[in-house]
Amino acid sequence: MAAREATAGRVTRRRVRTRANLLDAAFAVFAAKGFGRVSIEEVCEAAGYSRGAFYSNFASLDELFFALYQDRAEVIAAQVSGALALDGPGLDVPAAVDRVTEVLLLDRDWLLVKTDFLVHAARDPAVAGTLLEHRARLRGAIADRLRRARGHTELPAVLGDTEAAARAVVAAYDGVTVQLLLDNDVEQARAWLKQLLTALLTDGGGTPDKPLRAV
Repeated sequence: MAAREATAGRVTRRRVRTRANLLDAAFAVFAAKGFGRVSIEEVCEAAGYSRGAFYSNFASLDELFFALYQDRAEVIAAQVSGALALDGPGLDVPAAVDRVTEVLLLDRDWLLVKTDFLVHAARDPAVAGTLLEHRARLRGAIADRLRRARGHTELPAVLGDTEAAARAVVAAYDGVTVQLLLDNDVEQARAWLKQLLTALLTDGGGTPDKPLRAV
């Protein structure tokens, strides 16, 4: 009995390691060549595994991408939630924006992969639906924090409810990432994000730390 349990444990750990290696290899290949131009064989070759190993973990490249997306969505949601949770029941918007823009994941290789996949998803309603569900998790983390601040911190009336405010925050993030893809300037992207989020979640008062280039 103990021997069988030990063997099962080794198999489980090996499978976890195989899955992680496939994800790492896929990310590198996607970033280098573009999501729509990569085959399962190329991912397997980069990871050093067979097609059998791939299919024991993922049914398709789409499923593999969603696993990558889930990992990064959880990182971003945790970063946002953690940065917004430090104010207690109220929400010091300028301070929270500072914290969020300091820690938020802005990785250009990931943005390249995600943009390729967005184009792919736009042509496939089933894939688009799944991607929308994943994106909703990030909005949910933001909306939940804004909801808990109601009664303590007033948001601009133009934003409507907390769900609409969360959508606006994610839209600002999306816009900044597009700019980052073009100019490859992470520091500038963080400065833009800080300015946009401050304007969205307050009356727009305040000035950026330094002049910002036109988009």
